Amino acid sequence: MATSAEVLLDGYERVREVVHEAVDGLDAAALNFRVDPGANSIAWLVWHLTRVQDDHIADVAGLEQVWTAHGWFDRFALPIDPRATGYGDSADDVALIQAPAELLTGYYDEVHEHTLRYVRELTDADLSRVVDTHWNPPVTLGVRLVSVISDDLQHAGQAAYLRGVIARTS
Repeated sequence: MATSAEVLLDGYERVREVVHEAVDGLDAAALNFRVDPGANSIAWLVWHLTRVQDDHIADVAGLEQVWTAHGWFDRFALPIDPRATGYGDSADDVALIQAPAELLTGYYDEVHEHTLRYVRELTDADLSRVVDTHWNPPVTLGVRLVSVISDDLQHAGQAAYLRGVIARTS
């Protein structure tokens, strides 16, 4: 029988698989391709899902985000606020997010490992801790961790779909 932490770890591993399948081997043109000027690119989708995961895990763990603590903000050298996660980004904001595949997956992999280290230590009792009182009902740690997996898989799936679109148009 799997523990709750093991189930969550499996979910995060599934996200990693889809992220790498969507990004690995793509050049800048493919990563920045947008089906129309208002659409998201693979680069933006992967950067955004990673930023949200980094933000949410750091918050519940009481740690600084990997983005700033480990120099990823500087490595990406994007003309954005270091606190930006992509939430509410305009089409112009999306266009600013450009990075090579190795940078996107490097940042993602470090956030992924940070997440796994945190989740491995959780007990079932930890998952009922309230981590956000801005919602009704308040959000527990377990709900937050599952919502990150859900959001990540949706964005990673969108990136995988875009990769397929690009392959068909090349």
